[in-house]
Amino acid sequence: MHLVRTQLTHHRYAAVLLTALSLAFGLLTASVSPDAYAADNGRWSVFPAGKKSAEDTPRRAYFRMKADPGRTVRDKVTVSNLAKEPVTFLLYAADAYNTPRDGGFAVREPTEKQRSVGAWTRLARSEVTVPAGGRTTVPFTVAIPRGASPGDHPGAVIALDKRVARAKGTGVGIRQAVGARIYLRVNGERKPGLSVQDVRFDYEVPLVPGLGKDATVTYTLVNSGNVQLEPRVDLKAKGLFGRTSFDSAGNKLPAELMPGQRVRITQKWAAPPPLDWGSVELTASDKGGELVESGSTAYRTVNWGVLAALALVVLLLIAGVVVRRRRTRTAARS
Repeated sequence: MHLVRTQLTHHRYAAVLLTALSLAFGLLTASVSPDAYAADNGRWSVFPAGKKSAEDTPRRAYFRMKADPGRTVRDKVTVSNLAKEPVTFLLYAADAYNTPRDGGFAVREPTEKQRSVGAWTRLARSEVTVPAGGRTTVPFTVAIPRGASPGDHPGAVIALDKRVARAKGTGVGIRQAVGARIYLRVNGERKPGLSVQDVRFDYEVPLVPGLGKDATVTYTLVNSGNVQLEPRVDLKAKGLFGRTSFDSAGNKLPAELMPGQRVRITQKWAAPPPLDWGSVELTASDKGGELVESGSTAYRTVNWGVLAALALVVLLLIAGVVVRRRRTRTAARS
């Protein structure tokens, strides 16, 4: 569950519509078996309705749809109220996107402009009051325009609690929502694309070797195609004499990398070697290895100024020893 809060002054609290949401998407819950594949926040859940004609079909975790441009897909969503009192929800559909910082699954707010699934979906009801311990099923359609671009179009159907909760002792208002994911594929040419951009190494080189903080490697993953990806990233740092100083394999995003999205990722490098330099090599690949992209950047953990000062001190000591020996030899001859 992802919690976001918007702070308002006490005077404006009642007048402003809060858009802060607490969202849960398609989380597998182990509490109640009938809703085992529901997106659930502990008080209500949202999930694809079961199909009467297929009782033996496993319950769906998400909405998975495939259609040609110009076609309409029909389905139903169920909202289950786990609370002890009736709750009124606003229902709406929204486009999905990756959160820029960690790549998590997020959706547009109802006040934002929707461009694909959020714009094409029409629910039979935009508001439902679900009795305590009950559930309500609402039909909806996804009308795909004739000019819709082929590829994957992720989104969600959201049930937003109409109530605004006020954080204790503050002017912070919270509205909570739960969403069931929609994975829509518009038929046509599929063009997967993945790139790695702007790889950087950041480290505050200490004056005394070995006393520095942890380093970080930051990079951007970009889905430049129209296919949803599940990328994994392998990081490797090679230092002096080709020695591997850092090796981190199989790093994944919290969610799929959606078409047209970019995510900035920061990887921690704990306790890098105190006197080392070389290059960080990054390899990103999609599930199955169809796409492989790479990037690199130089790194160093040595303070050249301190190292030069130490070298100067060593040279001065050696020079002093040489001078003393010469004086001793000169004195012995005389």
